[in-house]
Amino acid sequence: MASSSLAFPSFQHQFQSLKKPSTHKPSTRPLSVRPIRASVSEKPSVPAASVTVSPSESTKLPVTKIPGDCGLPFFGPLKDRMDYFYNQGRVEYFKSKIQKYRSTVFRANMPPGPFIAPNPQVVVLLDGKSFPVLFDVTKVEKKDLFTGTFMPSTELTGGYRVLSYLDPSEPKHAKLKQLMFYLLKSRRDHVIPEFNASYTELFMSLEKDLALKGKASFGAASEQAAFNFLARSWFGTDPAETQLGLDGPGLVSKWVLFNLGPVLSLGLPKYLEDFTIHSFRLPPSLIKKSYQRLYNFFYASSGFLLDEAENLGISREEACHNLIFTTCFNSFGGMKIFFPNMMKWLGRAGTKLHAQLAEEIRSVVRSNGGKITMRGMEEMPLMKSVVYEALRIEPPVPLQFGKAKRDLIIESHDAAFEVKEGEMLFGFQPFATKDPKIFNRADEFVADRFIGEGEKLLKHVLWSNGPETEKPTLQNKQCAGKDFVVLVSRLFLVELFLRYDSFEIEVGKSPLGAAVTVTSLKMASF
Repeated sequence: MASSSLAFPSFQHQFQSLKKPSTHKPSTRPLSVRPIRASVSEKPSVPAASVTVSPSESTKLPVTKIPGDCGLPFFGPLKDRMDYFYNQGRVEYFKSKIQKYRSTVFRANMPPGPFIAPNPQVVVLLDGKSFPVLFDVTKVEKKDLFTGTFMPSTELTGGYRVLSYLDPSEPKHAKLKQLMFYLLKSRRDHVIPEFNASYTELFMSLEKDLALKGKASFGAASEQAAFNFLARSWFGTDPAETQLGLDGPGLVSKWVLFNLGPVLSLGLPKYLEDFTIHSFRLPPSLIKKSYQRLYNFFYASSGFLLDEAENLGISREEACHNLIFTTCFNSFGGMKIFFPNMMKWLGRAGTKLHAQLAEEIRSVVRSNGGKITMRGMEEMPLMKSVVYEALRIEPPVPLQFGKAKRDLIIESHDAAFEVKEGEMLFGFQPFATKDPKIFNRADEFVADRFIGEGEKLLKHVLWSNGPETEKPTLQNKQCAGKDFVVLVSRLFLVELFLRYDSFEIEVGKSPLGAAVTVTSLKMASF
């Protein structure tokens, strides 16, 4: 989750109007960033073939120079940063450049720029054909690129470069990813029961607030439920029964700010925000005590995982910092963003879809003796499609980066472009997953898009640092917890529509995701 995922206005006409270019021991130090997601499959660590979704080196399209101008040093990146955050906003920033260059591939500057990132220049990929090259680790390097053109201080991760910042070519990558696979496999039987317990608490909290105040904030309650669920299901520990108490989500949010501040907009006055968090790093020392509390909790709760880490040749301390990052930044962070986003899209879809989901979910659960099972959820095509469509239309991690390992030819729908070794590639995922040359009604939430023949489109759902049809392996950078995220997202919808017939919400903006307020919950009537 390299930055927020807000609503994206339609840009379909931008693609349709394009023409071919005319020129053809507990530590005292904290952690870092990236959505690692893990599979709960029986054999998650079995290597698979390398991702082969990137375009071929040979092309029948006209090869042209990449358009775009990054401007003068310092002033060009500064202007682009102001346009990106304030003058235009992120989506309009990219749309305007598509119009200007008549291309979905162009050169530009990516924040933060001065004085944090010395080289903000990137080749931007904004269509579903060029974007997948970012997943091909035979062509792009992922070392220290999780947050893009800058890397947060390793003082935020205990002095270690954690898994999200490692390229698969680095020896530690396979060992650390194997540890995450082990975590997911060894605790898979706890996921469904602990999700039910944690999210029942969430729904009871919302119902109580609605009764007292007439409305209920979804965000804070959802974050507490997500943190409790991950701690209970993965580590067998209830945070409320430890010294951490209910402080986990707040501590994580502060720590994430220190990691991602340079690429977030907090809603502060324009120039104050830009010349503070976008120009200078927040001192890691300010978050040291908060991070230490998280470290102490995870170190005390993860003994069996730290033992396994030592068996793999990883120190207990390094393993603990990686477990914090995986749990708090990747998994908790993903749920913090994606669950409110799902509520937003479902709330906007209306009661007809709610009724269809309730009927499908309850029918299958009844036929399975009242139990929620993974096999049963596979029998819910509409529910599964809704999860995939939410991941498509608003992926929780919208920014992807990679550095060309060698000279490349990259294709868009209209042309081919030469990229030189060492150049930074950047893709804004919501444009790729809402490419109208791939998806009909691309900027609309279509709940049944991936039912039946629509399943063939899953290869273009790219939220996990790889296609939905691929699997994470030790050799690629696809999120280790890809299948886990899909599972818990399905569980959320199942629990929601087992309990309620429908709901109503109000939606605002947040630095990460949507701010959702629940205004009505209609209890299950059948």
